[in-house]
Amino acid sequence: MIKFLEKLETELKLKGFSERTIKTYLYHNQRFLNYIQANKKGSYQKKLGSSANKIEPEDITEEDIKSYLAYLLADKRQKPASVNLVLSSLRFFYENILKKHIFDDIGMIKAEKKLPTVLTKKEVRSLINSIKNPKHKLLVEILYSSGLRVSEAVTLKIDDLDLEDKTGTIRSGKGKKDRNIILSQNIIGHIKGYISKRNDKNPYIFNIKERHISIRQAQKIIKQAAEKAGIKKRVFCHALRSSFATHLLESGTDIRIIQELLGHSNLSTTERYTKVSKEQLKKVKSPLDSL
Repeated sequence: MIKFLEKLETELKLKGFSERTIKTYLYHNQRFLNYIQANKKGSYQKKLGSSANKIEPEDITEEDIKSYLAYLLADKRQKPASVNLVLSSLRFFYENILKKHIFDDIGMIKAEKKLPTVLTKKEVRSLINSIKNPKHKLLVEILYSSGLRVSEAVTLKIDDLDLEDKTGTIRSGKGKKDRNIILSQNIIGHIKGYISKRNDKNPYIFNIKERHISIRQAQKIIKQAAEKAGIKKRVFCHALRSSFATHLLESGTDIRIIQELLGHSNLSTTERYTKVSKEQLKKVKSPLDSL
């Protein structure tokens, strides 16, 4: 199995997949084979003979894939989006490395169409005001004011920002694409003040020792701030990105500009936010009122 995983890692690198995606694909393939080894060893011994002490990737069938996906959905109660990631990981390995086409009758799991979590402007203010730590407060402000993914925020470098021009650049964002972002006038001073008090050479804005803070650390900061602010909604980093998009839409910003700022490849992804704009819904007059 190790040699196959090494081949998978090499192929993913050649195709330009991110380090995070590579780790995810390797993890799910190893975990899948561990499951099959633990749960189907007996049936394989009957089929392949008693010498089949270890199930190899070449032995895997379509039924094995289906069995594992059903286990994740029904027994482990994993969400469709999580199971689809597992499916993508397995499909890439078996079709690209082993050239086994066993996914013809296995489609993506239909995901639940839930609306994105969006905070009101009052809730965003409460969230920011609840934080005393300058670095933590700046993280929340940048996540909301520039609509960044948490992975983009934690890896943002000082040199990526043009404070005079009130813009910045996300380097190799999702899909390995660079894009321009906006900076709020209100936090320019906060950024300058924060940077001026640092005496290290760490290039990252959200630094810790010789590196940047982790995604997990950023998520913890947001969760604790939301609890302190008394916000009842489930607040997480991506909720600030959703709020950024929705509030821009409510203020009349063209949706294609929002698409560019968010770095969405497809407009349909951005259009999800048109379904959560309560302020726009409030402007619609019910026909009953005109009778």
